[in-house]
Amino acid sequence: MRFSSFTYLVGQGLHNLRANRLMTFASMGVLSVCMLLIGAAYLLGVNVDAMVDYIGNQNETVVYMDLNASEEQLAAADAAIRSTDHVTGVTYVSPQDVLNIYSDMLKDYTNLQQAFANDNPFYPNYRVVVDSPDNIAPVRTQLMQIDGVYQVNAPLDMANMFVSLQKVVSYASYTVVLILAIVSIVVINNTIKITVFNRRKEIGIMKLVGATNGFIRFPFFVEGVASGLLSAAIASGVICGAYYALTRWYAENPSNLSQMLGGQLVPLADVWYYIVAGFALLGFILCGIGTATSIRKHLNV
Repeated sequence: MRFSSFTYLVGQGLHNLRANRLMTFASMGVLSVCMLLIGAAYLLGVNVDAMVDYIGNQNETVVYMDLNASEEQLAAADAAIRSTDHVTGVTYVSPQDVLNIYSDMLKDYTNLQQAFANDNPFYPNYRVVVDSPDNIAPVRTQLMQIDGVYQVNAPLDMANMFVSLQKVVSYASYTVVLILAIVSIVVINNTIKITVFNRRKEIGIMKLVGATNGFIRFPFFVEGVASGLLSAAIASGVICGAYYALTRWYAENPSNLSQMLGGQLVPLADVWYYIVAGFALLGFILCGIGTATSIRKHLNV
């Protein structure tokens, strides 16, 4: 295709946007709303993942060693725990450290240091941080097999609850994205069919003077891509602006629940480029490729 023909067809496609303003605004409105809902579902999933990871990191798995474990056993266990897959942090707490902690907590009621001066009943232990809640169970199994380990206390019920929540939100987000993508495709197809029907005489004349199928299709493709990218720009601006306001409000109005969940939402700076790029790609695929497919299927050229 010559450059002059290309620029002419692009100009025709942009002209069609203005000429069919009502249909263009209607399709762009539906696409923008669909993208906004897709963006909201994505941001919800991202923040749930971040909250689950944060809460998972706050819940330590405690490895209790035998009360009479030797220094050699403790050293070997320390190395084994640190080399265990998915373990990201290990802190050793000696029996004296445990006694000091409880002594400070109960100093107004009793003197534990004096009571247990010659017979410390507390077990040496390791506080272990696992990289993800869904890895706590297999890590616990591996830790139980280490020589000298007496007991492993892991927050399995809480981990399972958050992993289940994470899966539910992820599946719901994927379902919303799929449904809205199908709705967008249907809207685009119907818009193109109506546009083709309204311009059937023009298309017939173009065919009579020798226009090729590609020459006729290309302006529709440009029209679809332009409307898709404009919808993406509108949706990106709205969702990023609204999310920025929400993150500021969330940070400036802390609550006990928000502090438990990490104290802040995922910053806009970490996700805006995914939103913009995703919307642009979605607009191009749904409108550009959808337009070309619709014409091939419904336009008798």
